[in-house]
Amino acid sequence: MNKIYPSVFFLFVLVSSAAVSGNFVNLVAAQSSDVVTNVTDLTRLDVSNADVELQNKTVNYHDQANGYLVYPNAQDENNTRNNNGTLPGVVMIHENKGLNDNIKNMANLLARSGYVVLAVDLFKGEVTTDRNRSSELTQSIRDNQDLATANLKSAIKYLTSLPNVSPDKIVSMGWCFGGGQSLQLALNSQDHPLAATIIYYGRLVTDNATLASIKWPVLGIFGDQDTSIPVDSVKAFESALNANNIPNEIHIYKGVGHAFANPSGDNYAPNETKDAWDRTLSFLDKHLNM
Repeated sequence: MNKIYPSVFFLFVLVSSAAVSGNFVNLVAAQSSDVVTNVTDLTRLDVSNADVELQNKTVNYHDQANGYLVYPNAQDENNTRNNNGTLPGVVMIHENKGLNDNIKNMANLLARSGYVVLAVDLFKGEVTTDRNRSSELTQSIRDNQDLATANLKSAIKYLTSLPNVSPDKIVSMGWCFGGGQSLQLALNSQDHPLAATIIYYGRLVTDNATLASIKWPVLGIFGDQDTSIPVDSVKAFESALNANNIPNEIHIYKGVGHAFANPSGDNYAPNETKDAWDRTLSFLDKHLNM
């Protein structure tokens, strides 16, 4: 009886947790099977590609950094959008909470639209919901930006090595902390130019000379109530892009604050999030000639 009890207790706890969360099975499926099911509110934004089956796996792309790679099945029609049978690649960068299920589900959602997505990890496998720990992790990255940039450049190199990725169509995108890192990658990609950069309310650079190194389109998504990324800095960023003749689309949503596209946060704004996602897909479609 002593040998049986721990197993029974564990099974009880597991089943109870699944019942409480309502998505335990789906979360496991997202990590272990070839068919991935999105489980967050964000994944309800676009149901047009809900039937697209995905391949996904954890990959080591840089030193000890493991990322989440996901892409449509080879037989899916999305995989024939380019003449050579390849797809655009996306370096997706997490927020200040780490590479959590929220980001993996966004990678799933984008992959269903015909992209090979590598969601990177800049926090050495750590995921947190603690605000203080988030601040420590992000500050550590900002104090060692060269290391973070090397990580992100390795993600580009990894994607370009894949046979189903078009090497001249690599995009960076991220939210919050990841949005700032998406810009940092853009500023340090001269050895492998990107096809586009997407920034969701990330920390900005507004110096004309610094931004001049970007030679591809930029999409920026912001909220006018964001005290972390104020409107004045967004407009200065836009002006600097224009001064350098960098194609850009900058959208400032009225009445929403920082991280409005994160369903787990207090600022979540579903209507604006839906519109921002539609703009993101349209931007990618426009500039990647899909």
